[in-house]
Amino acid sequence: MNRTLVVTNDFPPRQGGIQTFVAALLERRPPESLVVLASRSPGWEEHDAALPYPVVRRPTAMLLPTPATGRVAAELARRHGCDTAFFGAAAPLGLIAPALRAAGVRRLVGATHGHETGWVALPGSRQLLQRIAGQLDVLTYISEYTRDRLAPALAGRTRLAQLSPGVDVERFTPGVDGTAVRRRHGLGEAPVVVCVSRLVARKGQDVLVRGWPRVLERHPDARLLLVGGGPAEAALRRAVADRGLQHSVVLTGAVPFGELPAHYAAGDVFAMPCRTRRAGLDVEGLGMVFLEAAACGLPVVAGTSGGAPETVREGVTGHVVEPRSPDAVAAALVGLLDDPDRARAMGAAGRAWVEQRWSWTTIAATFADLLEGPAQH
Repeated sequence: MNRTLVVTNDFPPRQGGIQTFVAALLERRPPESLVVLASRSPGWEEHDAALPYPVVRRPTAMLLPTPATGRVAAELARRHGCDTAFFGAAAPLGLIAPALRAAGVRRLVGATHGHETGWVALPGSRQLLQRIAGQLDVLTYISEYTRDRLAPALAGRTRLAQLSPGVDVERFTPGVDGTAVRRRHGLGEAPVVVCVSRLVARKGQDVLVRGWPRVLERHPDARLLLVGGGPAEAALRRAVADRGLQHSVVLTGAVPFGELPAHYAAGDVFAMPCRTRRAGLDVEGLGMVFLEAAACGLPVVAGTSGGAPETVREGVTGHVVEPRSPDAVAAALVGLLDDPDRARAMGAAGRAWVEQRWSWTTIAATFADLLEGPAQH
């Protein structure tokens, strides 16, 4: 059997989107085909004891591409007969690729996750990515947007292939009941626009709040449910109070991952008008929340940042809007709240599209093909 050594800092129980992505990919591989080399994070011993494949943890909170890390990885590859290796994040650990190739690993795959589009704009980090790419057989990207930024900088040093995060279509489903969430926050039977995301400037919750009075002019009973915590929370609460919106805008604070489907289900429309900031260094690589919302049967309103438009079939599963315009955002929301039948049809189309294109079943098959393909070096 083709056995894979996974080298990653991004691994549970450490929390984060990349960690969730890597763990979900591995969950769908034959456990006997895996061995993982990772750093330590609180709770790692209990976490690893429950896994069906071996995990070796270096005694550090951050794996670095040092000669010692390369030696440990090479020894694991030899001991377990690994003929492929996967870097959960290609940079910087991909720098140990030569040590793995010398140990007999024939195929090396590294992942990117979106933030690398900012790296290639800076000379030092661009050279690092170029060096790593030249040592890999495949470098993955999550969206066409990120590919379009990476490809010119990497200049053909390796093959690029799309490997996007997937959606758990059994967890995120139209059948989830949002009644308890509605009851908890006093939403009743009101039409609800929901946004699930960290509260940071790029995500555009501030634009939702600024545009919300225009929605209330048409739908005075509507509610805006902002799900998540983050550094912008205090400023958002002030903005809500300053506009006298306390009775129609609810901020939930941070919500456990297991409760997210019910929060999506509490909404009728999903909206996150994400915008690119810092001259392109702060950008939405893809936007899994749009796909999770669609999987739950909601029409989505997305901003134009980065790969976010790739998660929407315009006019079919939702709308992409100018994220810096409260009027444009409000108009899209009003249009969907005005026509519940059209909104439900968009939600159904979104669910079908996610099942076909974005489910973990599809993504896992892509990952298998990437690991099992021929070596290029």
